[in-house]
Amino acid sequence: MESPPCKAISLVATTLLVLLQIPFISAIGINYGLNGDNLPAPREVVDLYDRCHIPSVRLFEPRPEVLQALRGKPLQVILGTRNEDIQSLATTLDAANSWVAANIVPYRSDVNFTYITVGNEAIPGAMSQYIAQAIANMYTALADAAITYIKVSTVVPGSSLSISYPPSAGAFTHEAAAVISRIAPILLNHGASLMLNVYPYFAYASDTNSTSLDYALLRPGAPLVGDQNLVYDNIFDAMVDAFYAALEKIGEPGLTVVISESGWPTAGNEPITSPENARTYNRNLLNHVQEGRGTPRRPGQPLDVYFFAMFNEDLKQAGIEQHWGFFYPNMQPVYPFWQCS
Repeated sequence: MESPPCKAISLVATTLLVLLQIPFISAIGINYGLNGDNLPAPREVVDLYDRCHIPSVRLFEPRPEVLQALRGKPLQVILGTRNEDIQSLATTLDAANSWVAANIVPYRSDVNFTYITVGNEAIPGAMSQYIAQAIANMYTALADAAITYIKVSTVVPGSSLSISYPPSAGAFTHEAAAVISRIAPILLNHGASLMLNVYPYFAYASDTNSTSLDYALLRPGAPLVGDQNLVYDNIFDAMVDAFYAALEKIGEPGLTVVISESGWPTAGNEPITSPENARTYNRNLLNHVQEGRGTPRRPGQPLDVYFFAMFNEDLKQAGIEQHWGFFYPNMQPVYPFWQCS
């Protein structure tokens, strides 16, 4: 049995969390995407995470140059598989063994992996039927490599819900319910969480007449919204609780969640998108997580949150998709947020 790498890494990570005044039981990170032709070198990016005291990073797929840059760094790392690899990872244990051998084992001693995510927003979809077995195979491959501290999960989008409002009525689509019912026991058996992408921006932008901007941005004093015996003062909590309600309906109330993506774009749909709105949303969400309030349906339950995203990425679809970053590709901030040294 192998313990997490590098006690020194853990000590530095703890120090960073103290500096950010974030409870040790929660993780705060940023998604690091690579859909740009002008992005800084991975070593510069990892140094930027360090300088800005950002303790965790989520990667969408293995990139050797990025994993190499992470060696010896305190960052906690979520590493994803490509969606196109899900079927092969489920079909043969050899594929999972090969993936772990190529992307985890060479870095096991000096990269602080916390999770492997099998697919990103693959539920619902053609690959969803393979995810449960792929997760199971990944756990077997990790065990075969004597690695027991890395958890395995998958990332689901808001479209996995057929009903999201009111939160108490939250329910998965028929396809998502069937798939997540197979995944949940595996996650629970290993103490892993289901990962959710939660975007109040899209909920607000799609129906500005029914939701106030203050409610979407988590501003204090937003109009309160009641649901049965619970009261909501922001749409983020309502969206997360819709997932909790959906999990209850499939008989999995004990499954915890991690917010694998959330953020607000700075351009592409003005005036809703702006640097000020993005800063307000992200700051209020960070404060919300730091307070450790949980959500009305899960009070006091800490939430790990990974903001989206580190950089504006110019190879994404034109419009808002290119404007989610905290930083420009030249590593200058899009708006003041992180306290960088």
